Amino acid sequence: MVTRVVTQLYDDCLRPSGLRVTQFSVLAAIARLGEASVKQLEDELAIDQTTLTRSLSLLERDGLIERASHRDARIRAMQLTSKGRRALAEAQPFWAQAQGKVLREFGANAWADAQRRLARLHGVAVKKRRLGREGRRVQPR
Repeated sequence: MVTRVVTQLYDDCLRPSGLRVTQFSVLAAIARLGEASVKQLEDELAIDQTTLTRSLSLLERDGLIERASHRDARIRAMQLTSKGRRALAEAQPFWAQAQGKVLREFGANAWADAQRRLARLHGVAVKKRRLGREGRRVQPR
């Protein structure tokens, strides 16, 4: 329930930009990484592959991201387009507005504590996801 409420708050603030918070997060992660594979984004964002693929498809359709060449052709890597960089820059103030609302409600200390706790949970989720992928690859016969 809390996740939905917070997501709605960010989506409401981001609405003028035309991006949803998930799309904004994907663009921001790709911007931080320069280019990113689907697996990197899954780990970075702790997001399931179905949700990520849906977001990537919409962002690619809208010309905000494009496939990046990768030395391993089997790996789907993405990078921002110039339109994607502009969209991210235009959405940043709306995201900051949402972040400000969250900080005012939580308070700076409570928010810092929540971030530390969520970072630990994120680490657990990433480790679990990696173990799950490795378990799917190594199938005993």
